[in-house]
Amino acid sequence: MMTLEFKVPNMACAACVTTITNAVTAIDSTAKVEADPKTKQVKIETQQPETAVKQSIIAAGYTIT
Repeated sequence: MMTLEFKVPNMACAACVTTITNAVTAIDSTAKVEADPKTKQVKIETQQPETAVKQSIIAAGYTIT
């Protein structure tokens, strides 16, 4: 398991958190996702490579800075 942290500036609400969580768990069903729309921070514990996780979030329609 590794922990990844990203800033997702266009994550605005709880629905965005759900969408991002679903995108990540689609590629890693055991991933733990913590996301805070106020700080725009997403913390993910996953076994997937960072590039795959980033791609899943971008494919869901979000930007990562």
